[in-house]
Amino acid sequence: MTKDDVTAGKTAAIVAYLTIVGSLIAITMNLEPKNAFARFHIRQAFGIHLFFHALAIGLTFTGIAYASLVLFLLYLFLWGFGFMQALNGNKKEIPIVGSYFQKWFTFIS
Repeated sequence: MTKDDVTAGKTAAIVAYLTIVGSLIAITMNLEPKNAFARFHIRQAFGIHLFFHALAIGLTFTGIAYASLVLFLLYLFLWGFGFMQALNGNKKEIPIVGSYFQKWFTFIS
């Protein structure tokens, strides 16, 4: 991946981390022209947001307050890690779940 590819896809990559709506906007931003750097970070961000919302909904029904605090801190750590990688122009997977996000969200092209 060249420096021009990173520069061209950086905006979409950063927008993807803002919210889950930002991820959807970034998907449309990356439709034409397609950028591998943006695609990588869109998958990572979409996975983080989807993972957090799914677990938050699940924990709502269990009523475990401490688990939701731990979940939020984990979300902030993963989000911050991914966001900093996008800002710095790096293509590094999020710890533990990043490789799964790349496999699961192949529909994001």
